[in-house]
Amino acid sequence: MSRRRIIPLLLAMTLVVMKVLAAGGALAQDKGSVNPKPLPPLANPNDPKIGAKELFARKLLPSKGPAHVIGSYVKGCIGGAEQMPLNGDTWQVMRLSRNRNYGHPDMIALIKRLSAKAHKDAGWPGILVGDIGQPRGGPALSGHASHQIGLDADIWLTPMPDHRLSREEREEMSAVMMVREDRLDIDPKVFTSGHVLVLRDAAQEPAVQRIFVNPAIKKALCREAKGDRSWLSKIRPWWGHDYHFHIRMRCPAGATDCKGQPSQSEDEGCKPSDLAYWFSEGVLHPKPPPEPPKPKPPMTLAQMPAACKAVLRAPDAKP
Repeated sequence: MSRRRIIPLLLAMTLVVMKVLAAGGALAQDKGSVNPKPLPPLANPNDPKIGAKELFARKLLPSKGPAHVIGSYVKGCIGGAEQMPLNGDTWQVMRLSRNRNYGHPDMIALIKRLSAKAHKDAGWPGILVGDIGQPRGGPALSGHASHQIGLDADIWLTPMPDHRLSREEREEMSAVMMVREDRLDIDPKVFTSGHVLVLRDAAQEPAVQRIFVNPAIKKALCREAKGDRSWLSKIRPWWGHDYHFHIRMRCPAGATDCKGQPSQSEDEGCKPSDLAYWFSEGVLHPKPPPEPPKPKPPMTLAQMPAACKAVLRAPDAKP
């Protein structure tokens, strides 16, 4: 698709995305709950009009069996997901009340590798792990349109502290804003050369296809990256990633039911024309629409890949 066609499309999407981000999504800075209340049982879980998010959110454990990715990042599920351990030598999982620390085994292994690299290369004690996905993937009640097939993960841009966080800290500690108040660049008081190294390490993982960051962070990486810069092609500017970065993996080999994204350009994406849109007045300061858009009805199970019904009905894996 040509740039001339892409720009109007992105402009049309801007207000919608900004509205979603402002609607209280489960982002890195949103607090959790030390004593989360279980969701009440559904009066009629077989109602075909019920949102699929209501069904997937009530599954507290993965399905039994091998890992099986079904559908796309924004419309899919995962069978046999693996749980990210809450603690490791170089990582800690945040916002435990969300129960979103499940993913494909390849993603769990990648996060562990990245945590060790962040310790070795950037000198961080480790990384703080945000949302990966629900036990059986699928749409969530809040926060994300993606993260549905266990191949997306949010990593905080706040380095892990040098001590084991309490449950209260994991739910209430805020992530650090990395972007300057005027939105035109990073805040040099908090965004350091260590962040560049951690993002480079993540992007150099062969199975990683995209990494989403705030446009100001992409701008800083373009300016600061030294030596081999080929990894910059994977770093994509996108809304809402001021406090964390979002890793997206390719579909695993042999996962025929996984619907991935097309390959992207290997260009660094650092030319002024590549970044100009993101720093335009209409994007930095979007005008509200004359009338607020009407909310869309939630995606139903019937609108998802048929195999996701079997994932929901499958027996629980052993905790």
